[in-house]
Amino acid sequence: MVTIRKLFRYLYDSDYRFLINSYRFGMYKGMSDEAYLKRKFKACFGYVPDLENPRTFNEKLQWLKLHDRKDIYTTMVDKYEAKKYVGHVIGEKYVIPTLGVWDHFDDIDFSKLPMSFVLKCTHDSGSVVLVRDKNHWDKDAAKKLLERGLSRNYYWSGREWPYKNVKPRIIAEAYMGDGVIADLRDFKLQCFNGCVDNILVCTDRFSSKGVRYFYFDRDWNFLPYTKEKYDDIDLNVLNRFKPQNLALMISLAEVFSAGFPELRVDFYEINGKVYFGELTFYSEGGFDNTITREADVAMGEKLKLPIDA
Repeated sequence: MVTIRKLFRYLYDSDYRFLINSYRFGMYKGMSDEAYLKRKFKACFGYVPDLENPRTFNEKLQWLKLHDRKDIYTTMVDKYEAKKYVGHVIGEKYVIPTLGVWDHFDDIDFSKLPMSFVLKCTHDSGSVVLVRDKNHWDKDAAKKLLERGLSRNYYWSGREWPYKNVKPRIIAEAYMGDGVIADLRDFKLQCFNGCVDNILVCTDRFSSKGVRYFYFDRDWNFLPYTKEKYDDIDLNVLNRFKPQNLALMISLAEVFSAGFPELRVDFYEINGKVYFGELTFYSEGGFDNTITREADVAMGEKLKLPIDA
């Protein structure tokens, strides 16, 4: 429900109105990619980026959207096709099993799926349904979420070119868990020019506190990159997040990222084994205002573009 406060903000805050109109209502499709990205960037950060001379991480990701376009990127971001790509590059043993792929929700024969599974759209971010017990889940809510995802072209909200021509489908994957950590952690390895720079750990996704983000360097030293400071976290506890197979994850990520200016490679570690998560070219769409200005600048200095030479 729209609150009075949100309504007033929509009416009187032009930046907020732009974000709502673009994401909720799919407006501004007539704007060029560059004009749109500059306008959205200003709405998120309060200033217009200099895309002729980008300096921060977020600014450089916008530059890459406009100037670094290769057909293989579309395959790499397609959650179905990417699995074939990953299996070819590093081997099938790192790929979470696929249970099926469909064009429409109503095409799914749930009687043929196991008791637990994961549904997700292949062409966007966020359209994910975890089914722990198919005898006790909200099928109608899942259908609404996934069909809404299928109806949208994810490209338009952030002008992330690789998504523009991904075929919208629903994929079912095996439900993965280690029997120990109820909230499966994923490890997001940020690579610049073929080298892992930092690792983002996402945890507490389903807790009352909400998801938490922690950054580490490749040697697992904590990095104070987030604006949010967690007073109840002990660094000794954070060290327990370190995956057993960190070196392997780094090695695999650098295989994927070789030849690309920027690529984030996500992994899970389950029962001592490494599994591929996804490939992402523009972390948070290049609109990550959860990191500090210092982190934005530091990562921007490490990400080398062709124009930086």
